[in-house]
Amino acid sequence: MSWWGKLVGGAFGFMLGGPLGALLGAALGNYFDSGLDGIGNAESLGHGNTERVQTAFFTATFSVMGYIAKADGHVSKEEIELAERVMGQMRLSPRQRQVAIDLFNEGRKDGFPLPQVLDQFRREAARRSTLLQMFLEIIVATAFADGEIDADERRLLQTIASRLGFAAAQLDELLNRIAGQARFGRSESTREQLRAAYQLLGVSSGAGDGEVKKAYRRQMNQHHPDKLVAKGLPDEMMEIATRKTREIKAAYELIKAQRSTS
Repeated sequence: MSWWGKLVGGAFGFMLGGPLGALLGAALGNYFDSGLDGIGNAESLGHGNTERVQTAFFTATFSVMGYIAKADGHVSKEEIELAERVMGQMRLSPRQRQVAIDLFNEGRKDGFPLPQVLDQFRREAARRSTLLQMFLEIIVATAFADGEIDADERRLLQTIASRLGFAAAQLDELLNRIAGQARFGRSESTREQLRAAYQLLGVSSGAGDGEVKKAYRRQMNQHHPDKLVAKGLPDEMMEIATRKTREIKAAYELIKAQRSTS
C-alpha cells in the first residue's frame, strides 16, 4: 500500500509527529471526522522508511510553497498557478488535491514554523541529498514564478538552503539553472534559447564538449525519476522529475546540434 493509501486507510501510526505531523493532521482533519485516534494502534514506520519520507516530502513541499508564496506580502496569481501546475503534473485525486491546497494554506498562515519544518524534513529525508535538492528546486521555482526573485525572497531562499545543508554557492548555481529552465523553450530566438540551454545545464557557452556532457549526465542522474522515487519522492511527483529530465535532454541536444554546425 502506498503512503497515501495508508493515510486514507486509517493507518495513522506512521504519521510523522512534530510540525510536519501537525500540518498534515490539520489538512487531513477535514476528511476524518473521527480524528487521529488510530495513532499508536497502527503500523509505525521509522525514520528513513520510504513511505514515511514520501509523506514528509508531500507535506513539506506544499506547506513551504504556501509560505514562500506569501513571503513578499501577497500571493501572486503566478504563484497560485505554479502550485496548481505542480498539482496537475502530479495527477492528484480530488482528495489529494484538496489536502495539498490545505497544506499550501497552512503555509500561508501567520506563525508558520519554517525552521522546525525544515529541520524535521531534513531529518526525515535521512541525508538523501538528491531528494532535498528536488524539494529546494520546487521551492525556488515557486519564488521565481513571477519571473524574478527580489532581495527578501533571495535571503529567505538562502535561509532555507542553509537549513537543508546547501552552501551559498550551491543555491546560486540552482537559481541560475532554474532561471534557465524558465526561459528554455520560451525564448523567441534560437540564440536566446541556446543561452537558456547552457544556463539550464549549469555551464558556460565556453565550456568544452566534455564538460558539457559531464554536466548533462550529472543533471540526468540527479533527476532520474526512478532513482528519486526510490529515495522517497512520492510516486505522484514522478511526472515532475520526468519533465525535468526531458528539458535537460532537450537542452543538451540543442547545444550538441549547434556545436556540430559551427
